[in-house]
Amino acid sequence: MASARQSVAEARRVVVKVGSSSLTTAAGGLDADRVDALVDVLAKSRDGGLREIVLVSSGAIAAGLSPLGLVRRPKDLARQQAAASVGQGLLVARYTASFARYGVRVGQVLLTSDDMARRAHHRNASRTLDQLLAMGALPVVNENDTVATDEIRFGDNDRLAALVAHLVHADLLVLLSDVDGLYDGDPAKPGTSRIDEVRGPADMAHVEIGSAGKAGVGTGGMVTKVEAARIAAAAGIPVVLTSASHAGDALAGRATGTYFHRTGRRSADRLLWLQHASEPRGALTLDDGAVRAVVEGRKSLLPAGIAAVEGEFTAGDPVELRDAAGRAVARGLVNFDAKEIPLLIGRSTRDLAKELGPAYEREVVHRDDLVLLPG
Repeated sequence: MASARQSVAEARRVVVKVGSSSLTTAAGGLDADRVDALVDVLAKSRDGGLREIVLVSSGAIAAGLSPLGLVRRPKDLARQQAAASVGQGLLVARYTASFARYGVRVGQVLLTSDDMARRAHHRNASRTLDQLLAMGALPVVNENDTVATDEIRFGDNDRLAALVAHLVHADLLVLLSDVDGLYDGDPAKPGTSRIDEVRGPADMAHVEIGSAGKAGVGTGGMVTKVEAARIAAAAGIPVVLTSASHAGDALAGRATGTYFHRTGRRSADRLLWLQHASEPRGALTLDDGAVRAVVEGRKSLLPAGIAAVEGEFTAGDPVELRDAAGRAVARGLVNFDAKEIPLLIGRSTRDLAKELGPAYEREVVHRDDLVLLPG
């Protein structure tokens, strides 16, 4: 455990995620003292710029509640977007002023899952974050709640933080909550104890995880934090889960919270986004031969292997690949519009090229744009 915590202290690029409940009051509105306390820790942890930090911060919607006269987080998307529009400016202004006390510049980066699933957008996000860090700025990342629709939302910033950690090739992900780690039951009840380390799924087999936060202003909970930790750990990034009040100890490598060990290696950035951040816009049903080629042979999907299509999508959208029984076996970025697919079903690329032109002599989903889903 000591060596694991030592690696935390030595991490050079760190993604820190903080939730709404750690920054705001239950009634809405930013708590300036809480923001300043977090900034104090992060600014000192930068060690004069030797350590790079990316902050994934919730709080935009919560910060916009009070100014708009809302007593609680609205359920409808339109009012959530309105609250985010007001609150995001307040949130970044607060961070900008607070970090300015240490001479640290702040850069705002707003993302939707749609940005990350598309190849060009993904590259742009990666370049922007890398350039901000190279120029000594501290990126503050949030979901773009002002324009995000239900179809293109990450759903929670815990998952966004895990994906950003992979995107920037972070050495560590720190998830800050209103609870000081993962417990083997409800931490409010006697007899439960904190789990110091998670080495793999077996360590989670008998853990009961609640879903609601204390303050009622966020969307996450322990379920989303554990899922984010699983995504990051599987991508080769260790995770520390603790409370915002223990952020300094966590970043210094002291024994606090729950430490999630790496369980896998890094994969291609965009494929991780495709698997965990994309929402399929449609589905392609494959014949048995195509399923074997895609799943076992790791081949591209050709028109000849498609049996049916459903949904409305355009070239570049994520789609689900299903077997004859309707089970999703993979997800990929499609190269054709939905309306074009019926013309291609069951046909060879050579025949399609002769009839429709050379643009049709290609894969429906290329193997480089495809991820297999767990069975």
